[in-house]
Amino acid sequence: MTAAQPRWRTSTRSGDTGGACVEVAGNLPGVVLVRDSKDRSGPTLRFAPDAWRSFLGVLRTTRPD
Repeated sequence: MTAAQPRWRTSTRSGDTGGACVEVAGNLPGVVLVRDSKDRSGPTLRFAPDAWRSFLGVLRTTRPD
């Protein structure tokens, strides 16, 4: 048996200008991984799936000033 590998996808909000970009891997059981797309070997944040969904829900309902 082999361990599942994260399937990373770039945020739809990242754009093509090389600014602040994140990648998310949500294909692993029980965890959502988030990393900086410009530093793929750097640190990775780990979220419980419910916490990640809650975070995204807040982002969707909050408008910047």
